[in-house]
Amino acid sequence: MDLNWTHELTEQLDFHWNRHLLPRLEGLTDEEYLWEPVDGCWSVRPDGDGGFTIDWAAEPPVPPFTTIAWRISHIASVVLGARAANHFGDGFDLAEVRWPGTAQAGLDYLRESYSLWHEGVSALDDEGLARPCGPAEGPYHAHPFAALVLHVNREVIHHGAEVATLRDLYRDRTSGR
Repeated sequence: MDLNWTHELTEQLDFHWNRHLLPRLEGLTDEEYLWEPVDGCWSVRPDGDGGFTIDWAAEPPVPPFTTIAWRISHIASVVLGARAANHFGDGFDLAEVRWPGTAQAGLDYLRESYSLWHEGVSALDDEGLARPCGPAEGPYHAHPFAALVLHVNREVIHHGAEVATLRDLYRDRTSGR
């Protein structure tokens, strides 16, 4: 029996995307998107010039709690967008990201980044999945591209579940439970 690895890898992410993440994002409001459940949250914030910026540090000593806005922006930019641009486009420059300051803008950015990544991965054959990731992946440059696809899948599933949990906490924030 021949196994279509491209199908298996894209199906894993599609299943989570279509059955878990997108349904949990329905009805997301700006208030919820930017809600900071604890002091010191990282989020997406106005930059003073009419745009938005994201709280960030290369390696914080203690990872901060993050908002839904931060997590959606992270998935859309670094996890999906950078990988799609670096491996299937013309490169990625974090300084050029227009951080989404509203729920709708965040969801649009997330869907766009997912579509670009999905389209690129769907076009890979076995040889493409076996080739090294290359310099865009730094110390992981020699790993097969399939390992990168699995990593991206894990990241989207992981951070998507965190977004869903934050939505649950927001919904029940005043219930006293």
